[in-house]
Amino acid sequence: MTDFKKPQHQTELILKIMPAWRILFALAALAGIFSLWAQELAFALKVLFSILIGAAALASLVALPYLLRRDHKGRMISLVLDYLGLLFCILGILQVGQVFIGIDSLGAVFQRGIPFLGVVLAGYLVSAASEWFPNLEQRQKSLQNAGKIIMALGFVAFLLAVNVFTGLWNFITRLMQPAGLGLLLGAILLGLALWAMWRSSSAQAFDAKTGHEQMISGWLFLSPNLLGFLIFFAGPLLLSFYFSFTDSDAFNPPNWVGVENYAKILNITFKPLSDFAQPAREALDIKVYDEVGRLRIGNGGILFGAEDKFFWLALRNTLVFALLAVPLSVIPALFLANLLNMKLPGMKFFRAVYFMPSIAAIVGISLVWQWLYNATIGYINYFITLGVDFLNSGFALGLIDPKIQWTSNSDTALLSIVIMAAWQTMGFNTVLFLAGLQNIPGELYEAATVDGAGAWAKFWNVTLPMLAPTTFFIVTTTTIQAMQVFEQIFILMNPPEGPGNSTVSLVLYLYRSGFQNFKQGYASAIAWVLFIVIFGLTLLQFQRQRKSSIYEG
Repeated sequence: MTDFKKPQHQTELILKIMPAWRILFALAALAGIFSLWAQELAFALKVLFSILIGAAALASLVALPYLLRRDHKGRMISLVLDYLGLLFCILGILQVGQVFIGIDSLGAVFQRGIPFLGVVLAGYLVSAASEWFPNLEQRQKSLQNAGKIIMALGFVAFLLAVNVFTGLWNFITRLMQPAGLGLLLGAILLGLALWAMWRSSSAQAFDAKTGHEQMISGWLFLSPNLLGFLIFFAGPLLLSFYFSFTDSDAFNPPNWVGVENYAKILNITFKPLSDFAQPAREALDIKVYDEVGRLRIGNGGILFGAEDKFFWLALRNTLVFALLAVPLSVIPALFLANLLNMKLPGMKFFRAVYFMPSIAAIVGISLVWQWLYNATIGYINYFITLGVDFLNSGFALGLIDPKIQWTSNSDTALLSIVIMAAWQTMGFNTVLFLAGLQNIPGELYEAATVDGAGAWAKFWNVTLPMLAPTTFFIVTTTTIQAMQVFEQIFILMNPPEGPGNSTVSLVLYLYRSGFQNFKQGYASAIAWVLFIVIFGLTLLQFQRQRKSSIYEG
């Protein structure tokens, strides 16, 4: 009887300890907030982390009455808090032990261990060779044992060659420091608490239903993706928004400058009227001088256009690129998809051919097009020359070979980027259009044929309306991609800004500002202005698409 009740007694003991653990968790979180403010971190980061840790402490206290009432909400809150706390402690242990630096060092010496990995592979082959002797059991065992020994020796030699044992000793040494021991103790306690609340007996004590357990398992499997989104996307996004209001330069602590970065982007600086002499103030009260981009605001001051016009130049180039590249990569893709949708021999081959540029490396594509655009030996100018010579010899037109300087002329540099980008994107859009075409019911075309509609009428009255959702998706994604153009310009052009800054784009300007001029606060502001521009264009497309009948209702 005693053995039967022992697990029940353990569960009761755990359930009595859990409320105390939640109080201890909240106190530890509050202590973490106080220690956080003693660290040398940016004020905004201290505030952000304090809010997060404070929220965890508050949630732990909120779970306390639920645990006392044996309510399943208390168990859910406890599992979430202990799981997140365990992950935090594990990441802290890796940071204190300099594991990430160790992995970087391992990459530098990894090549020294490659020969020993070959020994491991040889051992595996020796072990696999035992299958060649199905009737000789003794020889099979000998080969398997020999292969395992060779693999073990090769793996140990590999670890010695890349100094893994030295790195492991350094990790243990650093972990023995107070911070490392504290994180290790926290990880152990949080792991035990997580295990205690996860047990089936604990779930039964809290009257957990099957749906509850399925929900917990689902969120557990989703947690790596969700946490990765929060840490590597949402977190940096919010941090960049904060930096856009600072003068961060990656070297000094950022200082709050308000909307100064955004004012600089818009090329405006405010100058009060008190800075002008009396005659100038009287003149400014009468009229506005706009030859230098000034705009009078009442009688209080003037907004002057700044000398730095790079943002507006980059915005103009980006919009021109999008206006040219989007139609060139969408309209031909629509007609190609209609051709590839025909039941003709060899269409699968052509589908693969058109799609290949979309999966090819941008570096290789840019280098190939750089050669094609060469004004002297490039094939594009070569075929233009052949065409001009043919027309002159056949029709005596007297045409002059233009010998276009594709990437070194400010009039054609951006166009060369447009052509290459449209060629690369068209294949992917073709595949999307093709998928949309194959979802159109054949009965619609049969009905149109009965009504006497020709090929063009079918395309205009059946295909295009039924492709509206696909077209909307393709145009939207292609526009967003075009507004973020960077790789093609950076690799194809030399320098990337092009002749006369004709190919400078918003993302390229952002890159130059943040990673070459180290004006990361200003670069963050550019990123958010670009986000607003892209969001505005996308919203405009949504609004226009909603007016179509396919989205009504």
